Amino acid sequence: MHEYGLAEGVLATVRQRADGRKVAGITVRFGVKHAVDEESMAQAFTFVADGTEAAGATVTLVTVPAALACRDCGQVAETTDVLAACPGCAGEDVEITGGDEMTLESITYEPARGSAAMTPEEARDALAALGAGEAMATEPVRGTS
Repeated sequence: MHEYGLAEGVLATVRQRADGRKVAGITVRFGVKHAVDEESMAQAFTFVADGTEAAGATVTLVTVPAALACRDCGQVAETTDVLAACPGCAGEDVEITGGDEMTLESITYEPARGSAAMTPEEARDALAALGAGEAMATEPVRGTS
């Protein structure tokens, strides 16, 4: 199961970004070429995150399709099958591109101890009133590959 190696890499990035804050959940985007199974990834992340600030965090996996271009009929389509045939002519002379992304899309943190939980809208309004932008409950993360 290659998910364990991927989970270790994701955890390293999560821990760096979390900076000690308790992590409630993460969302990770994997291209279809990585062939990541969501259940296996969640199990692997649970195992490697044990004893860290990410212990118990939920894992949401988003699969990014690849692009398929048929050299026979010229059809272009998205596919989640890296061994796909053309959906238009069933030809096998296809080029598959993309689908190799790996991005930590977001990290959701537990509310700080002693603070009342807010809805995302309440948090946005409170931050806007303070003129702050760093303390969002969910932190979008880009650029891990």
